[in-house]
Parts: sequence; structure tokens; C-alpha cells
Amino acid sequence: MPDAYQQLLAATIARLQEMKETGTRFVRVSHETLASLGAPAPAPRPPALQPPAPTLTIAAPVAEPAFGQPALGRAEKEEAMAQLRERAMVCVKCPNLAAARTNVVFGVGDIHSPLMFVGEAPGADEDVQGEPFVGKAGQLLTKIIETMGLGRSTVYIANILKCRPDVPAGESGNRKPTLKEMNTCKPYVIEQIDIIRPRVIVTLGGTAVEGLLGITTGITRLRGNWQSFRGIPVMPTFHPSYLLRNQAVSEKRRVWEDMLQVMEKLGMPISDKQRRFFSKAG
Repeated sequence: MPDAYQQLLAATIARLQEMKETGTRFVRVSHETLASLGAPAPAPRPPALQPPAPTLTIAAPVAEPAFGQPALGRAEKEEAMAQLRERAMVCVKCPNLAAARTNVVFGVGDIHSPLMFVGEAPGADEDVQGEPFVGKAGQLLTKIIETMGLGRSTVYIANILKCRPDVPAGESGNRKPTLKEMNTCKPYVIEQIDIIRPRVIVTLGGTAVEGLLGITTGITRLRGNWQSFRGIPVMPTFHPSYLLRNQAVSEKRRVWEDMLQVMEKLGMPISDKQRRFFSKAG
């Protein structure tokens, strides 16, 4: 093979390997490029007419504009998500969680949605039903989504952890996932994000922010301030369970202000009624 071809091939393999190691699962290739790869190689030119070797450029995942077209078509996204779900459903990377779980809680909603909500981990209700955010906190999240003019079926909802954190025998309630558990399970939610390519992500609670973004700043200081993950705008806000514990109208207003920012970022229409929700907070 010509030296230029070998150099190009080696550079391509090295770059793809680097992307794989950083979590990339898909590379968008145009129909024109695919067609050219299947075309016969041109006859070599005389040395004096050979053009210089081409420069290899493969964009990193974040190089694609967050508000551009998704990397995969609808059918490709659905197939990729189905395959990811199959892998997650039989995952035993955390033996203690795999042994204690009733169901793997993969995710629910529209994988073509521009909006994705990410929580920390399933609770007892979610473990039984195999669906994220179905308990009291989930019911409140559903109300928030509906107040935005959307529905559970028109957004995508997932957690950092796909299994409920185990609790000691005889104890009730839900345990906060450890950083090790979140890091072990995190590749699943990253791949979900890469497949969906949402225009906006909402992280629910400080643990979700820590698990996804690696930021340990308190959620009280962080909420309402845009962050970024793989080129996608991220809005941190309080977990719905916090609003169940703290019924102050002022706290409800803070969460709603975060959702108004999300709606504005998505270019959604906002009515005067929506803007005035909880506006008399003390």
C-alpha cells in the first residue's frame, strides 16, 4: 500500500479508538461518503501528478451542534436503544445491586424527544414497576411536565443508576447511590444521551448532577444555572422529593423558574398563566 494510505488508515484507527475510549458509540457518516467508500479505487497517477495526502478530520461528539440534527435516523435510534436496553437488562456489573433488584429500571418515554430528565436512582416503587419516577416524587414530576404543556410520553426519563441501591435487611427507605455505583452504571445513561441527542437535559437533584457532571457543588447554589454535558445544555434543579418535604411556595417557584428557562431554551410557547405560576411566593 502507498505510504500516504497507510498513514491515513493508521490515523483513522487511532482516532476511532480514542473516541471509543471516551464513550462515543456512533459516528455520523453521510450517504455520499458511504457511496464513495463502495466505489472502485481510482487508478494511481504518475508520481508527478499525485496530490498531497489528505488531512483526516473526524469531529468529536461535542462538535455537532446541540441544536442540530441527531446523529442517527429514527429507525437507527430505535434499534440502537433496543440493543442498549437488552444489555442493561442483564447487567451484573454491581453484584450486590443485581442480586437485590426486582427489575432493571432502564428508562421511559420518547427517544426522539428534545427533552430528557435524569434522576439519580430507582426507589422501591420504581424497582417493583420497572419504570423510573412512578412513586410520589414521580407523580409530582409528571405534574411538572404536564404544566409545561408536555407529557411523560413526549419526554424521556432515566436515572444514572438502573438498579435500586440495596438496603440492609430489615431497613426501609431508599439509599443514596455511591459514587462507585454511579460511575459503574454511568456508561448506560451516556449511551442513552448519545442515542437520543436531546436539545436539553434536566438533572433532578444534587446526586444526579454529581453522577452525570461530576460537580459536587450544592444543588441549592447550582440550580437554575446552565451547565453542559457533551455539548448539550443541562439545567440542574431540585429533585421532586425535595418539594414533597418542603412545601414552601418559594421552593416550588424556584423549580418552576428552572422549567421556564428550559421551555425558553427549547423555543416552547409560554403563556402568561405559566409565567405567573407561584409568582406570589414569599
